[in-house]
Order: sequence, then C-alpha cells, then structure tokens
Amino acid sequence: METILIVDDEKNYTLVLSAILEDEGFETLTANSGPEALVALSEAAVDLVLTDMKMPVMDGIDLLERIKDKDPELPVIMMTAHGTVEKAVEAMQKGAYNYILKPFDNERLVLYVNKAISMFRMVKENRQLRRAVAGRFSFHNIIGKSKAMQDVFHIIRKVASASATVLIEGASGTGKELVANALHFNSPRKEKPFVAVNCSALAETLLESELFGHEKGAFTGAVAMKKGRFEIADGGTLFLDEIGELSSALQVKLLRVLQERVLERVGGVKPIPVDIRLIVATNKFLKEEVAKGNFREDLFYRLNVVRITLPSLRERLEDIRPLVTHFITKYSGERNTSLPLTGIDREVERLFYEYNWPGNVRELENVIERAVVLSPEEIIRVSDLPKDFVDNAHGTLHMDGIPVDANLYDTLALVEKNMIIRALKKANYIQAHAAELLGIGKSGLNQKIKKHKLFMKDKA
Repeated sequence: METILIVDDEKNYTLVLSAILEDEGFETLTANSGPEALVALSEAAVDLVLTDMKMPVMDGIDLLERIKDKDPELPVIMMTAHGTVEKAVEAMQKGAYNYILKPFDNERLVLYVNKAISMFRMVKENRQLRRAVAGRFSFHNIIGKSKAMQDVFHIIRKVASASATVLIEGASGTGKELVANALHFNSPRKEKPFVAVNCSALAETLLESELFGHEKGAFTGAVAMKKGRFEIADGGTLFLDEIGELSSALQVKLLRVLQERVLERVGGVKPIPVDIRLIVATNKFLKEEVAKGNFREDLFYRLNVVRITLPSLRERLEDIRPLVTHFITKYSGERNTSLPLTGIDREVERLFYEYNWPGNVRELENVIERAVVLSPEEIIRVSDLPKDFVDNAHGTLHMDGIPVDANLYDTLALVEKNMIIRALKKANYIQAHAAELLGIGKSGLNQKIKKHKLFMKDKA
C-alpha cells in the first residue's frame, strides 16, 4: 500500500484529502507546514507528496526544492489557487509532477494521484532491479580465491571508479563480460546504462548501424532514424565483446569516436557528442593481431589503457571447489526432488581437477547445471556427468593440475587409476597386454582393477 504525504496549513484540507485518498486505498500522512513535512519525510517512506503552494514559513516551491534535493524522482503534486498559476508553472519547471487548482474536482485529483503513484512504482521497481543487478555483478560475487583472481579483483577495485578504457583479454568462458559488469556496477556510472555488443555476432554493415545508429533513408529498409549503442549508452558504459573481430573500416570509425568523443550516424553528417566509458574484450591477443596486420596499432594503444588478463580455469584450479559450490547453489532450485544437493562425489572432484576445461568456467557451470538437474541423490556422482566429459577427463595428470592442498595418497591413487585406464585402452582391454605395458603382473593388475572399480564398464 502506497503512502501519500499531504501538506497544507489549512487542517480542514488535510482531513478532507486524507479521507478521499484513504477511500482509494492509500495510506496518508499529514503535515501543516513545510518543516513538518520534511520531518515526516525523514521518518517514513513516502510515495507521493501532495502540497499546497501558499504556506507560511516555507512555501510549496521551497518545499519542492528541498524534496528534490533528497530524492529527485519522488513525485510532488502542487495544489494552488487560480491566482498562483504562474507559480505552479514555475514548480513544474523545477520538477513538480503536476498541479491541481483549488477548489479541485475529486475525480481529477484521484486521476492525477494514481498516475503519479504508477510512475513512482516503476521508479522503485527500477531501483530494486538496479540494486539486484549491482549486487549480482559486484566483484565480490566473482568466484575466485586463487592468486590469479585476487590480482584481477585488485585491478577492478583500483579502476572501477575511473573512466579509463579497459581491455579484457582471456579465453572463451573465463568471465570477461562478468568483469565488465563488475567494473560498471562499481563505478559512478552505475545508475546509467550498461550496453553490451558482441562484435562477432553481426555482419559488418549491420554492426555499423548497431553501433553508430543511422538516419532515415540511409539505406534500404532504414524507414526511421535509429540511435546506435553509443548513443544509448551515453553517460554509462559500452562493452564491446570480441573486439578483435571488428573490420578495418569499423576500427577507423571507433578510433575517431575515442579520439573526438563524437560520432556520426550512418547517412548523417551532424556530429553527435557521446560520453561513455568503453570496455572491450577479446579471446585473442591484440598485440599479436597488430603484428599480423589484422588490428590497427593506433586503436590498440587507445584501447590498451588498462589491461585485465583473465586466467583459464586450468590456471586457477584451486577455484574449482568454490565454483562448484556456487553453481550447485545457483541451480538447486531446478531439481525435481526434495533431496537437498550437498556436494560432489570424491571421484567427480578428481575428474574435475584432471580435466583440461577448454570451455573454462562456462563449461564447468554447464556440467554442474546438468548434473544438478539429473542427480537423484544428495551428491553428484560420475554417472550424473556427460559421458563425453568423463571420457575426455581421463588423461595425463600434470603437476600443475594438482591442487596445493591435495592429499598425497588420493593423488597417487588417481595417477595409478589413470595409468591403468590408459594401458587397458591401448591394449584393447586385454589385461595380460595391459599388465605388460605397466610392468606389473596380471594378478596385480586384476587386484588394482577391482580396487578402482574399473571392471569392463570402462571398456565402452
């Protein structure tokens, strides 16, 4: 239920207005002066202020200005007599939502109030959404305890409040857009738009119009003027993903915007100023692309003001456990069973440390999401994982793939198991031949096969 603050030095008016608005389902607060109204606003959450124009001590205009200093989006409706219409117009110019003449028509008053309340309801929803998004993309919610990720957090903290261009490099699936969002939502621009464009997803002609906009008639099908992403992001942040895919012609246009802070729409000649923070990302090394002649050197140096390099998941294996916990929590609501999911089987954890993760964190998330949905038990087991993932996970275990806090006996058992699987596959699952490859007896191999519960199920 929304709350309306009614301000009028005539007590009868506040009583009448309270009765009318409470009949419409609103809660009301009353004040008989501007100072009283400010006290009420400091003590309660208000969705609309309905105030008289002419009051002693502090008139409606002064009260309006004080309210707008506190909350520029809180709607204020001015009540005024015929002789002060000019003052009402002045109030509108200073941010009043509307004004109504005394003596007022009750239906018109209720109409104005409902419109103002509806508008502010959307304002509050947008505020909640912005807070939720900002929380989601806070760098504190990017999972990583490894030194590599702590270094990334350190850079985010230092540069988020600046407007410097940021170049994010990293393989696909490492979380480049997540970092871009964290930079925006921890910056002074967080209340303004965050606009993302994937430069590899559109053909060159479409991408040019998408970025810079176009004028009506600029090309076939341009039936109306369209603002580009640069203009839409004005005051906020523009994130260009896969910047390495930008054509030479668009690289030139982008360079001009960065140098002059103005753009021209396709088919237009009028320079349009833009105020954006640019964040770009690529899964290529742009310096190498410059050396190959695929990327402009002058643009590279314009973009390479602050560089953040995201490590692959193989370079931050100590983050696998917290990432798994995070993704299990994230997707646990999608389960078809009431059994809570508490974690992963030890064998699954071994596979996760052994696997190369070419798709990085995104691939880990996909594997966990599938397993969470399919697992009928309280823990994820190997049988809940995709078969191709399990097959690919069995490979050589490198020293850099072993977590620092790994148990020695568990690790040795994992190495032993992998060597047996590899030998069995090479020997076409003929145990005598596999034993020869391993340099052990057939009976010893048979015991180890039973120990690791391999049997013939791993022949498939």
